[in-house]
Amino acid sequence: MKPVARNRRFDAGTMADAGVLLALLVLAFALATWQSEPFSWPSVDGSRWWAASGIAAGYAAFVGAVWLMRHRRRTAALQGMPAAVDGAAVDWLVVHASQTGQAEALALQTAQALQAGGRQVALSPLARLSSRDLGAARHALFVVSTTGEGDAPDAAGSFMSRPGLHDLRLGHLEYGLLALGDRDYAQFCAFGHRFDGWLRQAGARALFDLVEVDDGDPGALRHWQYHLGQILGAAQLDWTAPDYRPWRLAQRVHLNPGSPGGPAFDLQLVPPGDASMPEWQAGDIAEIGPRNSNASVGDWLAAVGADPEAMVPIDGGRTSLRALAARSRLPSAATVAGMDPPEIAGTLEPLAHREYSIASTPAEDRLRLLVRQVQMQDGKLGVGSGWLTQHADIEASIDLRIRRNSSFHPPADDRPMILIGNGTGIAGLRALLSARIAAGHHRNWLLFGERTRAHDYHYRADIEAWQRAGGIERVDLAFSRDQAERRYVQHLLGENAEALRQWLASGAAVFVCGSLEGMAPAVDAALREIVGAEALAGMAADGRYCRDVY
Repeated sequence: MKPVARNRRFDAGTMADAGVLLALLVLAFALATWQSEPFSWPSVDGSRWWAASGIAAGYAAFVGAVWLMRHRRRTAALQGMPAAVDGAAVDWLVVHASQTGQAEALALQTAQALQAGGRQVALSPLARLSSRDLGAARHALFVVSTTGEGDAPDAAGSFMSRPGLHDLRLGHLEYGLLALGDRDYAQFCAFGHRFDGWLRQAGARALFDLVEVDDGDPGALRHWQYHLGQILGAAQLDWTAPDYRPWRLAQRVHLNPGSPGGPAFDLQLVPPGDASMPEWQAGDIAEIGPRNSNASVGDWLAAVGADPEAMVPIDGGRTSLRALAARSRLPSAATVAGMDPPEIAGTLEPLAHREYSIASTPAEDRLRLLVRQVQMQDGKLGVGSGWLTQHADIEASIDLRIRRNSSFHPPADDRPMILIGNGTGIAGLRALLSARIAAGHHRNWLLFGERTRAHDYHYRADIEAWQRAGGIERVDLAFSRDQAERRYVQHLLGENAEALRQWLASGAAVFVCGSLEGMAPAVDAALREIVGAEALAGMAADGRYCRDVY
């Protein structure tokens, strides 16, 4: 495939060359006008002609060498870039609709991250995207801006009005969408939401909920890259590192001993010392800076042959190589063997953050997380879950940043609320219930699924106490392993379809939290069957169908 086109723009080097040439021409003209006498060629001997010719040839060679060097540099810069879309089948299609260039730049970063992860990628502006391109792709990521009062970018405005576009069926397509906007405008991310609604109505399946970016918010961009890491099956480096604050791990409780599923832990964190409790809202996300275990760091340093206590420079200060390695991605020992500690430190890159739904509200004076241990193929625990559930000691300092997740905040009014989730997704739903009940809004319906009632009914005491007090109107549960036939949360929707229609007719909002694989698409399919694809897309556009899936 051919390299991605540059849209016929000059790069910085070309512009600089043109500027220098123009300046030289202006200088030559100015010098010529200063000549007071008529110009005449002096009589010179042959040796001077040869010298002048040599100087001219040398200068020409110099200019040619500079041009060739720049040409090779530009060619090298284009190598490895995503292909231009050409209607052929591709693994991943990355599409941008840009007004100022920001969406295009983010789309290029996205495409390059996918390509570095071994995916076949094509990159295209939305204006050039054809029905054939969409029909050939199985996965697509869209980065779209909103301009003016909710309008599409100028170059992409004609896309939505193309003949036959709304008859296109995209049931084969899985997609993600990054919407850029500015909350100072009333129609925040309006084109992104409109485009998302069209994709849903065409039958495309969202891999995750639309990610809104308010004026370049770095937290939202990290969330987008977090999803990229999930797609690639490996955490990627953050484009911008979170501004972590230290929290103290006050308590850790194993919630499901004896469960057929992986161990799940309730974690309670508090600010250190006399620091005040930060503010957040139900639905917000905790970004955790994980650390490698002491054992893995010790083994790696021993294999490298470096002094663990050697002091190395970092961020304008100094720390031990052991401490730096604990929060860094560790390359193979062979790649750094023989280097001195500062050289080793220069090769280390920070571990990417992990995201967890916050299970509490600030009024509870604790930030609570529900984390399930992830076991890798080699038997080791995942870096994030291993750090939080096993390697970090009680009272240890945990790097944490709270990310606003406004698309999953509970309604401010008293409309009914339907909460659907499975597994550790109950964490996000618990926070929503806590906030709703504290606000006096009691028309809440929880539908939750897990493996066994005896071991996996997380936060059971809270849920049953709220239900007894009237804070939850209805609770329906599905425990898949408690009977011979597997029964999941999506089955609860079909069994209660008429009640769901009544709640939705009265304006209920639906919030879904839990696993991206299995639960989320099954729940989405069940809701489409109950209310219709068009109605569900309209609910999503109105903020009445919200998901936090992972």
